[in-house]
Amino acid sequence: MAAISRDEVAHLAHLARLDVTEDELDRFARQLEVILQAVQRVNEVAADDIPPTSHAVPLTNVYRADEPVPSLPRADALAGAPDVEQDRFRVPRILGEEE
Repeated sequence: MAAISRDEVAHLAHLARLDVTEDELDRFARQLEVILQAVQRVNEVAADDIPPTSHAVPLTNVYRADEPVPSLPRADALAGAPDVEQDRFRVPRILGEEE
């Protein structure tokens, strides 16, 4: 498996909006390489005749009856919001910032 490059780590850090130093780029590249090698080892062991599992023991969901109940009034929900516009939560735009 090819080693993960510093440029790839820098790109991932940019996507995650992390400000990392040059030293951290090298350290993270090494750490990510170890993680990728571990995943590769698991892929080598995984057999087609073994079904994938998410839990060691079977689980059963317990559902309650779906009954409509009054919700929190809009004014109460928006009372603690840092910014409101047109009776909605106003949040900073995050899409469209990247090229």
